[in-house]
Amino acid sequence: MKAGIVGLPNVGKSTLFNCLSNAKAQSANFPFCTIEPNIGVVNVPDSRIEKLEELVKPERVQMATVDIVDIAGLVKGASKGEGLGNQFLGNIRECNAIIHVLRCFDNDNIVHVDGNVNPIRDKETIDIELQLKDLENVEKRLEKVKRAAKTGNKEAIVEEALLNRIRETLLQAKSARTITPQNIDEEVLMEGFQLITAKPVLYVCNVDENSAVNGNKYVDQVRELVKDEDAEVIVLSVGAEADITELESYEERQVFLEDMGLSEPGASVLIRAAYKLLKQQTYFTAGVKEVRAWTINVGSTAPQAAGVIHTDFEKGFIRAEVIAFEDFVHYGSEAKCKEAGKFKVEGKEYIVKDGDVMHFRFNV
Repeated sequence: MKAGIVGLPNVGKSTLFNCLSNAKAQSANFPFCTIEPNIGVVNVPDSRIEKLEELVKPERVQMATVDIVDIAGLVKGASKGEGLGNQFLGNIRECNAIIHVLRCFDNDNIVHVDGNVNPIRDKETIDIELQLKDLENVEKRLEKVKRAAKTGNKEAIVEEALLNRIRETLLQAKSARTITPQNIDEEVLMEGFQLITAKPVLYVCNVDENSAVNGNKYVDQVRELVKDEDAEVIVLSVGAEADITELESYEERQVFLEDMGLSEPGASVLIRAAYKLLKQQTYFTAGVKEVRAWTINVGSTAPQAAGVIHTDFEKGFIRAEVIAFEDFVHYGSEAKCKEAGKFKVEGKEYIVKDGDVMHFRFNV
């Protein structure tokens, strides 16, 4: 599962990517600096794993991760191949969610491709290009499915009706994610269409350092614009975040954050938001050899969760031994949880909860 960072050129995407992944993607003050997408595997900050480490004292700790992709800047006409449009749009299609970076700061030293700072216009530029590309794909698909629908094919009739709804939505300059599938068949079809504008999105307002806590007029404009989108807006000073990552010690970073009025780096907030956006959650295994956070899809069953460790665990699943994270911390150990009756044995139907501490029994 990957979240792709998108936006116009020079809005701070590659600098943000560097902050998130500590990879050193090229960052420069001109369009199309990034051509090939950079991919970073990023640890998901989680205070729970620190608490488990403190209690269990393992030999090693492994955090959950999320893949972040730095995609080059889109420009007007990208849907028709302007800039390196087709390649960029293909890279976005391969991602599961979108992190849309908007420039919300004034700085005459950093050029803006459209001449001045206007996050509303910038958002619309990106939205329109993505919608146009989706419209092109929907109309191509409609041509094929109409022929099958005319023969009375029931599946084709359902698909044609859904494609027509999507087409009308896109023609109104609205994204496909605003369409609610009416049944399971439509959900499956929507998934198969792989529309760019159907992907979940969160907006990152890149502000100056002084606006990192409370935002500014540009952030207010963005919040007003997206209030009906069911999308999160995160305020981040990418320049300041870059400075934080350059500091050597934890103490220095904390002093910097306190001076800015922040309790933690904005990058940590963003990584957790991206994890949530991808509909991911965490369960833990906790032993003296290793305390580890495992990533699963929200709604996963116990065997599916076991399969993340090894496919044999899923194939030969017998049962899961489960302790709620809060109980583990309250009682301090697996043995004490058992004594207190907080140790549960669950079968194949169990839906894993975020933060469960688990151990699997299996046979192959």
